[in-house]
Amino acid sequence: MRRLPPMSTLRSFEAAARHLSFSKAAEELYVTHGAVSRAVRTLEDFLNVQLFQRNIRSVVLTEAGKSYFEVVQALLDRLSDATVSLMEQQSNTILNVSTLDSFAAKWLVPRLFRFSAQYPDIDVRLSTSTQLANFAADGIDIVIRYGRGNYPKLVSELLLREELMPVCSPALLQGEHPLRCLADLRHHTLIHDEFPIDWVSWLRFAGASDIDARRGARFQSSLHAVQAAVQGAGVVLGRSALVADDLKAGRLVQPFTVSQPIDLAYYVVYPPNALERQKVKAFRDWLFIEARETSEQILQH
Repeated sequence: MRRLPPMSTLRSFEAAARHLSFSKAAEELYVTHGAVSRAVRTLEDFLNVQLFQRNIRSVVLTEAGKSYFEVVQALLDRLSDATVSLMEQQSNTILNVSTLDSFAAKWLVPRLFRFSAQYPDIDVRLSTSTQLANFAADGIDIVIRYGRGNYPKLVSELLLREELMPVCSPALLQGEHPLRCLADLRHHTLIHDEFPIDWVSWLRFAGASDIDARRGARFQSSLHAVQAAVQGAGVVLGRSALVADDLKAGRLVQPFTVSQPIDLAYYVVYPPNALERQKVKAFRDWLFIEARETSEQILQH
């Protein structure tokens, strides 16, 4: 069984011996002078050996202290090197990504298995937030945000543009009032979310009149609004990137060809020099490959 002194006493002793000062050791370790003094005294009591010759304004290592310092410093250096190496290895295998909840659920997560298959050594840790990440403080490597791409002091690359168009369940194309033209919307429930362009604005753009755009179900989340449409609850203004997979799978259909381009888009955002890390570059490049496929898919509809 190993007989080892407390680690805190070794750190205090090594710093004090290196500086030949309890005060400077305290500054380095962010503790008080008294804390360093007590730690060294505890170590001396444990060893039953005097390590320092204490003078009024200085300390000097004893012969025993010099010998012990060389061993302790070498061991702490080795432990530090091993710790840094292990942390760097871990850092190279974990990629922290932040995006919006709706984009994660409807676009990113359904595709992530392809990234994992291509890069099995990179583990993606996904978090969702509407706030732009503080990359250093939050430990985020790369983000996908929705807006106009203005993110000062960060690299911002356009990933996906969007259009806004009515989508609904295929079931609404049948029945007593099948959706065939814009005027048929008056017979169906309009589903609303908190997107800046609402049904009133879209119908004005499309030139439709005599439709009460104030009625219908309302959801705070675009994700929930789209899901309600999939379930046949009504017609939602679908954002092309968020409904592309549902259109491809036939869970939703676009009953009219009218769509409205919007000036908001998805952007890949990251700090300068972030692409020097292989894991970040791999994910960024993969995102754009997937985005091109989605853009082609949207054009087909």
